[in-house]
Amino acid sequence: MNRVEIADIIVFKIEHNIDYLKKEFKKSAAGIGYFFVDDLLPYELATQLAGKFPSSDQMVLKKSLREDKFIGVQMNQYDTLLEETIYAFQDERIVRLISEITELQHIFPDEKLYAGGISLMKKNQFLNPHLDNSHDKDRERWRVLNLLYYVTPNWELENGGNLELWPNGLKNKPVVIESKFNRLAVMATHNNSLHSVSPILENVERRCISNYYFSSAPVRSDDTFHVTSFRGRPENKIADMVLQVDTFLRMGIRKIFKKGIKENPHYYKKE
Repeated sequence: MNRVEIADIIVFKIEHNIDYLKKEFKKSAAGIGYFFVDDLLPYELATQLAGKFPSSDQMVLKKSLREDKFIGVQMNQYDTLLEETIYAFQDERIVRLISEITELQHIFPDEKLYAGGISLMKKNQFLNPHLDNSHDKDRERWRVLNLLYYVTPNWELENGGNLELWPNGLKNKPVVIESKFNRLAVMATHNNSLHSVSPILENVERRCISNYYFSSAPVRSDDTFHVTSFRGRPENKIADMVLQVDTFLRMGIRKIFKKGIKENPHYYKKE
């Protein structure tokens, strides 16, 4: 299937649930606005996508105190169905529907897939609590929405590896959104949208297809520029202190060098 055909299915699914999705996002908007759509694509297509994921040795390992995961963004190196699905989420009809649900105006998808693409996580891998970089690759638009589509069949909550939202900070319990098979989760990104992926506890692979939407204006009027800002999990105080110092130093660099010392390689370099 091509991206337009896949987008047709997604549009139909969202349109038939739009009133409910609006209520869900509005209910959570005071903290971290989010909603999710289950059974987004036909079961056979979602299963096919899972089978098309590359193995971890064909992806890039990002491993540090901040995170431990495999990523892929140079989509022409992988099966074409994965690329067609990623770009289906950039169809103008889907962007318009999500704009209506979230009441965010003038939002744009990102053809370069900056910090997006595909990711794979195995046992013991994780993504610590963090705020996403506030802007796009060229620091021209604000990052406002994160779209995460999960394609691991038979996923269970007990596996770990689930999305965590921390609207009330790390001293309070997070909102846990299961990385359920064939689920699309959409969340707002702003100065308080702290989120994470809990460590994977079982011998399974968490597969995710990611997109970001950007805008000429931030989600909240008091949002400010920030680099990707990591924290430690509540039970790891030492990591938290180290990561806060790390963010402080990287922010200092960005005050001097607007686009950083070196280019972030995590974007699709099309020929």
